[in-house]
Amino acid sequence: MVGLACAVELSRARQVAVVERHGGLGDETSSHNSGVVHAAIYYPTGSLKHETCIEGNRLLYEWCASHGVRINGCGKLIIAVSEDELESLEDVARQAEANGVPGITRIDDAGRLREMEPAVRCVAALHSGTTGVVDQSALMASFATEAQSRGAWIALKHDVVAIERATAGFELTMAGPGGERTQVTCETLVNCAGLGAPAVASMLGYPLDGADGVPVLRQTVNKGRYYDIVTPEKARAIRRLIYPVPEHTKGGLGVHVTIDIDGGVHLGPDTEWLDDGAPLDYRADDVRRADFLLWHDRGYVHLGGIESPGLTASLSLARRMAALL
Repeated sequence: MVGLACAVELSRARQVAVVERHGGLGDETSSHNSGVVHAAIYYPTGSLKHETCIEGNRLLYEWCASHGVRINGCGKLIIAVSEDELESLEDVARQAEANGVPGITRIDDAGRLREMEPAVRCVAALHSGTTGVVDQSALMASFATEAQSRGAWIALKHDVVAIERATAGFELTMAGPGGERTQVTCETLVNCAGLGAPAVASMLGYPLDGADGVPVLRQTVNKGRYYDIVTPEKARAIRRLIYPVPEHTKGGLGVHVTIDIDGGVHLGPDTEWLDDGAPLDYRADDVRRADFLLWHDRGYVHLGGIESPGLTASLSLARRMAALL
């Protein structure tokens, strides 16, 4: 998602090639995203997550309106299910205020809450009016179409196997669908390889644990499972996203209920931190919580740790990446 957004931004003034090792757009991570458009409620004030999510939320609604991508600004309730959680709910409200999040309303009236969400039991809630859901596959396709309309080249089933600095910038060696090798020289290199971003950085000799002005590039992977609520009457019981008061020490925003763009309802995610080198496996059978990383070194741009709200922040991250170059 972020890589294609960067391609859109760069293709305004440059020749762009997008190299994707899989056979489709976003097959590895972005297609498994929940599609939630976040509002920047929880992130540390002044962090990249905060600033790019605030800007990205607005840009995303504008993009979808102008490019015919389905998006639903259904809103979200963050709920306190007991009196014990009211203080934590107020902490969330204070963070949202500090972050300048628009459309945040505190609701303590039980009758109003029942009217908004009859199936939800809580004593108080925060309503986020700018939270929503988007068709992430259509969004990626719209980014690709826009970039290609400006002459960008998207190479699917091409795996980058080696990178070297060259006089003109960088020389990439790629393995094609049949294993054939192809070399491409580029002036600048933007690393938006997601879970593969550290491996790409290693090809250029960057120390993943950081040193001599190089930030920490190593990533820790968290796997989460979502479960479909398939009973039709239960799926129709809610109209908005429903989130608990977050327990940040557990590495996320807690198990929540989301609506997708087609009206399906999902419960999740749980969290499972994976060991280094663990194989990527999406089948179902925050010890290192950090900010986004956006770093530039002599024509190389590294986008690392782009977890949630990466989808929401994608267009804003692309603008900042282009500004670095």
